[in-house]
Amino acid sequence: MSTTGTTTPRSAAVAPMALLRHRTVRRLLPLAVAGAVLAPLAHVLWGSGGWPGALSVSLDEPLRSAGDWIVDNRDSHWLFLYFFGWISAGLIAAVHAVYVVLLALGWAGVTAGAALVAWRAAGVRAAVTALASFAACGLLDMWVPTMRTLALMVVAVAASVLVGALLGLAAGLSERAFRVLRPVLDTMQALPAFAYLLPVVLVFGIGVAPAVLATVVYAAPPMARLTALGLRSTDPGVLEAVDSLGATPRQRLLTARLPMARKQLLLGVNQAIMMALSMAVIASVIGADGLGDRVYQALSTVDVGAALAAGIPIVLLAIVLDRTTSGRSWAVVPQGDGGTPGRRLGEGGHDRPPGRTRTATVWAAGLAATVILAWTVPTTWPKSWTLQIARPVNQAKDWLVDHLYTGIPGIGGTADWAAHYTGWILDPLRDTLQGIPWWGALLLVAALARAIGTWRTTATATAALAAIGVMGRWDGAMDTLSQVLAAVAATLVLGFAVAVATARSPRTERLLRPVLDVFQTMPQFVYLIPVVALFGVGRAPAAAAAVVYALPAVVRIAGEGLRQVSPAAMESSRSLGATGRQQLFQVQFPLARPALLLAVNQAVVLVLSVVIIGALVGGGGLGYDVVFGLARGDLAVGLVAGASIACLGLMLDRVTQPTKGAHDAR
Repeated sequence: MSTTGTTTPRSAAVAPMALLRHRTVRRLLPLAVAGAVLAPLAHVLWGSGGWPGALSVSLDEPLRSAGDWIVDNRDSHWLFLYFFGWISAGLIAAVHAVYVVLLALGWAGVTAGAALVAWRAAGVRAAVTALASFAACGLLDMWVPTMRTLALMVVAVAASVLVGALLGLAAGLSERAFRVLRPVLDTMQALPAFAYLLPVVLVFGIGVAPAVLATVVYAAPPMARLTALGLRSTDPGVLEAVDSLGATPRQRLLTARLPMARKQLLLGVNQAIMMALSMAVIASVIGADGLGDRVYQALSTVDVGAALAAGIPIVLLAIVLDRTTSGRSWAVVPQGDGGTPGRRLGEGGHDRPPGRTRTATVWAAGLAATVILAWTVPTTWPKSWTLQIARPVNQAKDWLVDHLYTGIPGIGGTADWAAHYTGWILDPLRDTLQGIPWWGALLLVAALARAIGTWRTTATATAALAAIGVMGRWDGAMDTLSQVLAAVAATLVLGFAVAVATARSPRTERLLRPVLDVFQTMPQFVYLIPVVALFGVGRAPAAAAAVVYALPAVVRIAGEGLRQVSPAAMESSRSLGATGRQQLFQVQFPLARPALLLAVNQAVVLVLSVVIIGALVGGGGLGYDVVFGLARGDLAVGLVAGASIACLGLMLDRVTQPTKGAHDAR
């Protein structure tokens, strides 16, 4: 008989065997064996510091030669004259046509027309929001820039939704297409805007066309991802029922998969609108006129008031478009669920405008009123009806800086907070990442990817990190990675906490929705001015701006996923006596896993985009190389740094996105 606390030889031998039978350990065992063999060999051949120079390849000369060839042949080669030239002409014509229509309608016609469309799509509240928003744009003396931005955004958003929906349709219906398109979408979305501005400008020059194309590249991937997510998450039982009725693939798509993916599709449209409008300022760098140009000019003089006066209309445009598009989510309330048969409710539960006859009458009257207003009222907003807010905003900013930057009694000032954040978090994290042997970093990434994915995702993540070293951007990538990891961690903690609150309380969701709209649609550049004023120049303001910018997307996507958890599963857990905390961690989080992982992905992408722009305020890292390349027109420096950031984003995506069926592999 054994005494308590003693370990028999047999029990000591059983413990390692039980550990080896653990699924994660078994998945990582081949990597451990390979690392034990290859790590000493790599140390002997190339050392254990940063990425060895012997394994790097310089791309400067080929890229500079390509850039020179494009510049020399842009006005004569058939590819530019008859392909890219036609694309550019078509985009310019489309934007010009929309702008001419807006000018012809005038401020009264545009305002009335926007209110009418919003009422027809989403109800009275949306109509009032549209009316007040367009009136505010005029009051801020931003009517003409608003119309220029609106014309560009209408074309860019339409193209983004079309391209994203087609890509998402292919990825959602075909597993092979999903595997092919996933890295393409990752690259499109992870590549910072400044990086792909360079090749777009080289090919199309400066102006409206490159601005629209850059916006489409930036805004289409979220639409594609959410479309694919909605189609791939269709209830298999519903699909089996449709198949049993003899439906064709086309009928199956139109009657089952697309209707059941409606919420994801509308969320994709919403995200495409938000992302497109966030590009308004960046597009102004390459010649897009409008509100973005006003913000960019204000930033060059650190004029917070002028930047805010131009940034508010961008937010208002996003809110109007968001309310109008999300209002199309009509749902039929079945009998027995608190509504009469056939009653249709809109977003937030408000009634859809009643009756076809009455709706047609009001619609016709509204159109007639819009035409009359456009014909009789002057087209330009009256100058006497404007309100200047730049001066009081700048005075308020100066007061905050004077009272917060130098110090708050007992807790210190924002300058001290920035210094502590940099010295206690960013610097140690950067030094740790740069101090890891290059082969150790590859093994760590491979282990993280393999723990949740397949060998294919493991190879992709490892190759993406290795590509950064091959391109000679290892140390800069580790600096950028430290900033991204710290900001993403803060974003996810705050975002998931707020998402839980919005998922559990519809009232909280309604209260936070306009706040999220404002924070998500405010141009990235606008955030840099107040954070620089409060935190100074360096990596801390870039991280603060990144957290604020990425937070709304995380809250929206995670909250939507938690709200869509099956009511039957929640009711079943309650009947078993589960507490609210147990329901959250054992029911809602597991069932909402795809949406939560998509929120993580979006956090990484959005934080990356702001960290790059943060190089303008001392963020350093790869972002500095991208901004430097754009400023100098150096395709080699900017594009290599941008490709390195894309590889960094691809690697982070693979180590945070479990692959379907990975845990079933043996």
